[in-house]
Amino acid sequence: MHSMLRLGLAATVATFSLSACGGKETAPTAVTVPPRTDTAVTVPVPVPVLPRVLTHIGQGVVPERYSAEVWVRGTTAYTTTWGTRAGARGNAVKIWDVSANQPQLVDSVIVASATTTGDVQVSDDGSLMVVAIESNPNGGVAIYSMANPRAPQLLVRTTGGELRNGVHTAEVARVNGVLYAFCAVNQANGVPSRLVVLDLSTPSAPLTVWSQAMGAPFVHDVSVRDGLLFTAEWNDGVGIWDIGAQSGSVAAPKLLGRARTVGGQAHNAWWLHDPVTQSKKYLLVGQEGPGTIGSSSAGDVHVVDISNLAAPVEVAVYSVTGAGTHNFSVDEAQGFAYAAYYNGGVRVLDVRGDLASCTDVQKTTDGRCDLAKMSRERATYAGAGGVPVYVWGVHWSASGLFASDMLNGLWRAAPATR
Repeated sequence: MHSMLRLGLAATVATFSLSACGGKETAPTAVTVPPRTDTAVTVPVPVPVLPRVLTHIGQGVVPERYSAEVWVRGTTAYTTTWGTRAGARGNAVKIWDVSANQPQLVDSVIVASATTTGDVQVSDDGSLMVVAIESNPNGGVAIYSMANPRAPQLLVRTTGGELRNGVHTAEVARVNGVLYAFCAVNQANGVPSRLVVLDLSTPSAPLTVWSQAMGAPFVHDVSVRDGLLFTAEWNDGVGIWDIGAQSGSVAAPKLLGRARTVGGQAHNAWWLHDPVTQSKKYLLVGQEGPGTIGSSSAGDVHVVDISNLAAPVEVAVYSVTGAGTHNFSVDEAQGFAYAAYYNGGVRVLDVRGDLASCTDVQKTTDGRCDLAKMSRERATYAGAGGVPVYVWGVHWSASGLFASDMLNGLWRAAPATR
């Protein structure tokens, strides 16, 4: 969940390269090998599984603004807007009826003094919608009552304070029965980026319970699950915090460890829970490199083994030539991770089972497993009609698979199946 305001900054980050270790070769020593007495065994070569194209179902066209994030609950979808397109500001949250194949625009909520509404999420009980406002100096969050999901009613629009430089993302999560908004605040005007956590027990009067500067140079996004908080802190990697799993709390988090992935630029994370294998050892980390709207992007999906929270280690990676990832949504029941890949559309990865065991030919030069070489890429999707796409977000739910495309609006496709 991220705004393209970061692309210019990302372009200034130093590039990196991996080089093979070199050395002078020596003449081999002759060795006498006794004749074989066993029968040679032929090892079968795995047949690559070619990714299929997801079936296109429908499109909700947004021509006047750049579409940003997408959230779906039941038969209603919400998409936000970014920046300025042909004079139209990103101050609208679009509301869609997705009860039929073709998304139908129901209404738009206009957020006061906003130039980007980059993040939107509905609470787990459906009672609240929280919208992140990245405008500076009018940043903050807008909190809405969802008594009528198709007609959100504004409860509060924060102004000033620690959120004024712009809220990049606002993750809504419940910890020990209490609903919180975890707000990643932009750095600006000499003020460093920070994470601000709001208690939403009284939605019309959110209360700050924890605030801490973090990230190099910023914190992009967070993920909360089972009492753990994962903070994507760009070149500082992903922080792993106890906020209720053991002795930590939301008001007093305890840093357990830090996952540093190859290349840095840690943008978002998803802790995988596999209901079939019961595994909870893998963390997906999205890397966002530099990009240009409509034409290019960069960044990989990294797989980190967090069996030891104090010493996580990267074990696998997935790359798309000429495109970079953004946000994830995972159908854990089926074991499929949907990754928004900007100009690369949507990529579907099989994340069931062991992601860290592969043959030598399936490894990168630095020893990580390559999910593409392991045939873990199972499907792709890039809208319909052959038009260029720039997919910001993707959301899988029981209602189906939806993708927000900055250029074209809201796409709907049939989810992947096994």
